[in-house]
Amino acid sequence: MSRLLRAKKLVAPALVAGVAGGSLYYMYKPRNIPGYEGPVVPPPIFGADGTFKLPRFPQVKSRDQQIADLKKSNSGNKEDEYDVLVIGAGATGAGVALDAATRGLKVAVVERDDFSSGTSSKSTKLVHGGVRYLEKAVWNLDYAQYELVKEALKERKYFLKTAPHLSSWLPIMLPLDQWWKVPYYWAGTKFYDFLAGSEGIESSYFLTKSKAIDAFPMLKQTDLVGALVYYDGAHNDSRMNVSIGMTAALYGATVVNHMEVTGLQKGENGKLCGATLKDLVPERDGNEATPFNIKAKCIINCTGPFTDSIRKMDDQDCKEIVAPASGVHVILPGYYSPGKMGLIDPSTSDGRVIFFLPWQGNTIAGTTDEPATITKNPLPDEKSIQWILNEISHYLSPDINVRRGDVLAAWSGLRPLVRDPKAKNTESLVRNHLIDISASGLITCAGGKWTTYRQMAEECVDAAIKEFNLPVKPIANPPLVSGTENVEDDAVLDGSCQTHRVRLIGAHGFSRTLFIHLIQHFGVETEVAKHLTESYGDRAWTVASLCKATNKRFPAKGERIAELYPFVDGEIRYAVRHEYAQTAVDVLARRTRLAFLNAQAALEALPKVIDIMADELKWDAKRKEVEWKDTVAFLESMGLPQPMLTTTRQQVEKGKLDWSNSLEWKMYSRHDKPVDERERNEQAAIAERAGTHRS
Repeated sequence: MSRLLRAKKLVAPALVAGVAGGSLYYMYKPRNIPGYEGPVVPPPIFGADGTFKLPRFPQVKSRDQQIADLKKSNSGNKEDEYDVLVIGAGATGAGVALDAATRGLKVAVVERDDFSSGTSSKSTKLVHGGVRYLEKAVWNLDYAQYELVKEALKERKYFLKTAPHLSSWLPIMLPLDQWWKVPYYWAGTKFYDFLAGSEGIESSYFLTKSKAIDAFPMLKQTDLVGALVYYDGAHNDSRMNVSIGMTAALYGATVVNHMEVTGLQKGENGKLCGATLKDLVPERDGNEATPFNIKAKCIINCTGPFTDSIRKMDDQDCKEIVAPASGVHVILPGYYSPGKMGLIDPSTSDGRVIFFLPWQGNTIAGTTDEPATITKNPLPDEKSIQWILNEISHYLSPDINVRRGDVLAAWSGLRPLVRDPKAKNTESLVRNHLIDISASGLITCAGGKWTTYRQMAEECVDAAIKEFNLPVKPIANPPLVSGTENVEDDAVLDGSCQTHRVRLIGAHGFSRTLFIHLIQHFGVETEVAKHLTESYGDRAWTVASLCKATNKRFPAKGERIAELYPFVDGEIRYAVRHEYAQTAVDVLARRTRLAFLNAQAALEALPKVIDIMADELKWDAKRKEVEWKDTVAFLESMGLPQPMLTTTRQQVEKGKLDWSNSLEWKMYSRHDKPVDERERNEQAAIAERAGTHRS
């Protein structure tokens, strides 16, 4: 009996020790971090004979060849007809095109503007499950919300696996001002870790007040009791979008931007069978473009906020389903946040969530959520900008003056919230995304968010295959995206969905040390080399090779297009030759991110961008003038101050911009004397004026 009692006494401590040990192992076990593996394709090296061979990557078809393929589909030959026509090349449209192409389908995707020209380039740059959504799921006992979070966390891992150069892990701090919040948010972030499971990177952790200040020195110390830090993903949204589109092109999809759908065609049975397209590029050169028809078995509408305009081409009487909401973001200088740590305020003054994150060397803050009207390039309103600045000032140290003049860029993105037209309550918004098939066969895929674009695309292609009995098939000779025959992707291209395994263009040869090889071979600056590898992956070899020689000792190659940013001339040539860039806005906003980082710097870089593109695309003087006017007008939507909107190219080139009335000019001390001497001179002048007055 005594032995039994002793055994019972040992059970409880053993259980406690087991649970504690298991928890510690879970938190600190070695992990294979997605995005931090070595390159699948090793970097090139010098051979024994001293030669150095750059990687030979496969080329996408030229834009003219792609347009010829579109026209060929209307030849009357069934083999030339497309299985799928995707309208819209944002995240969802490009994702659908890649998914369908890797299942062996004949696919075309057309975009009226440019890849990621709408909502997909104006996100918060996060790849996340949503801590706030998880909180709502728990408190409201909402299983559907819980499933959304779990799905997003799974998709987050695929981002880092398929595009490690464009996505990364980011620790995000949640400052706490009351002790009771510590166990509450600790439990919440641990549950977030638990849901992520193997999809996670590191476990969340608590920081004492001193450690929090050390990690985020700008933080306000008043009432601060500590902070919790959890991990989520971050990415370069428009470059991700362009890479998805270019990867689809390598897998055989016909991919054309600046191609507008002006009408949908129906057969005698009333079912959709094609579309009428119009190339918008010739009009920019002063030429008239002739519309043409293409044939496709299935048409998929992925136009985001513009979803209803395509639906009305199909059925003029259909009820609108998009309820657009405007989300404003601002860009501040990099000194507002640590380079590797973000911040979240889960409950702002009006209950919304605001993020404060490092991005591309600057700091991004947002977002708002207001009902909006649909326009092509919505302008950020001053009220929203001031609200964001006011909210972040509550978290920063009082000695940091959050100034309106520090806003380098600001933009408004339209989030396409949607209603289900077939639901009983057609006014209620869909939680996640919507896939709808009209009576004539138009498939609409709308809603959702960047994190779940791949899952949306998979479900959409599944629906198309089922509805139209599309002929999926294995791909016998997949493209050598890596540039070598020695590497096989994890993807098994057997006709099933493999986009969770298909590495995007640039991913195969990327590693965190690739930039060193770039510096050692081309002699580019360290900041530039890091930027190129983190924006293009292994294609940075091609970009660097397209940079002009500087005739300097160092850097040997790479002429910056903006003094304060690492964007270089080779990127413009690469964008035109390999990424279908057709306008200066394509380059400044979506291939590089300069317009999003600093609107005035983009204006100053514009002459150089136009001249390089003119050499590549054979533009005349009239076309260059069109590009100037259109780009300056676009930069207004990026927060370019009103006085700058009338700037001429000659003023920029001659350095004669008038900054004297700008906020930036007035923010800084611009005299060239020591402060104490200047103050003495001012006091002497005041005394002299006072003496003159008395006399």
